Amino acid sequence: MGRSLGRQFRWFWAAYAVSTFGTRFAFDAFALIAILALDAGPAEVSVLAAAGLAVGAVVAVPLGPWVEFRPKRPVMIAMDLIRFAALMSVPAAYMIGRLSFAQLLVVAVVVGAADIAFTAASGACLKALVRPEDLLVANGRFEATTWTATALGPPLGTAAIGLVGPVTSVAANAVSFLLSAVGIRAIGGREPRPARTAAPPRPGAGDLLEGWRYILASPALRPLFFNTVLVSGLIMAASPLLAVLMLGDLGFAPWQYGLAFGVPCVGGLIGSRLARPLLTRFGQHRVMLTVGTLRACWPLGLAFIGPGPAGLFLVIAIELGLITCMGVFNPVFATYRLEQLPSDRIVRTLSAWSITSKATVAAMTGLWGLLAGLTGPRIAIAIAGLLLLATPLLLPRHDRTPLERRTLA
Repeated sequence: MGRSLGRQFRWFWAAYAVSTFGTRFAFDAFALIAILALDAGPAEVSVLAAAGLAVGAVVAVPLGPWVEFRPKRPVMIAMDLIRFAALMSVPAAYMIGRLSFAQLLVVAVVVGAADIAFTAASGACLKALVRPEDLLVANGRFEATTWTATALGPPLGTAAIGLVGPVTSVAANAVSFLLSAVGIRAIGGREPRPARTAAPPRPGAGDLLEGWRYILASPALRPLFFNTVLVSGLIMAASPLLAVLMLGDLGFAPWQYGLAFGVPCVGGLIGSRLARPLLTRFGQHRVMLTVGTLRACWPLGLAFIGPGPAGLFLVIAIELGLITCMGVFNPVFATYRLEQLPSDRIVRTLSAWSITSKATVAAMTGLWGLLAGLTGPRIAIAIAGLLLLATPLLLPRHDRTPLERRTLA
């Protein structure tokens, strides 16, 4: 974990770090603004979370094929600048008293689409910047950075909201994307133009289908695709309901809500540090199967939280277990996925994966918002937790790693 991956990677890592911290500083910012400034209820908060993801995913459909055979860094810089401009419109409108629920929806859509394009391009950029044998190290550093930012960001962001106002964290997130663009520009060097191995793709859903076809035809990627999409969908569907439950029904303050999701992120740091030694000892397949199963066991406990210190401690304990498992699983999975993808399919495949994930999160978030309207947030959270217990059945039961690489490992 300590070896150098070069100056270009350091700039890329720095850009990732600053934008990730900004995003975590703005943890659930739109939900908090809707609840605290616009008096939104569970259904509206869920619609806000779902609509931004769903429409953003649709808007992003033509972007994958368009990005595939273009230099990735200019695309990433453009997406950062788009996110900066969209997010800055929120504090600007709030300051003049014109902020509305509709504007939050529009900004969520723009940011969601830019997120998908940026993430797909960044995967290809990372694979070009580091050697294949260093991919796990690089992904481990990104994972550790993510959880460090998540540990610090939500408590600081929600404290800033309480002290300064509900849009403070959104403004900070916008600035972080501007700084990320500067960091990506500073990578320098000559970025090789992607080689065309076929006719240039037309920006449209037909070409993006190649990404889905590749995933579904791959016995290595297909089970992980269904597993990761459903796990993220079920976890994220319960997130706005948990915000309503904690900030509304149970009376927790915003800083307590941020603390409940910040402190457990030390588990992400621990997990990201454990990923490499665990992989070396047990192998990729066993680590993904075991930790992928364990991460599904925690969220059900969120249905049993109560008010006061005991409830806060229970949330922290559950999130600590979940995040530690994710800290191990995510870098191993991300590395495995990149290893399975040829260079001329990375962007389209990652775009297809990301669009499916975001669309699934959107659909489930909207559905769980309706469910919570009928049953209450607590029961809806419990149903999501019960369904998560079945997701390990979708993990690959057999090791699909090529024999020669298993022998070298």
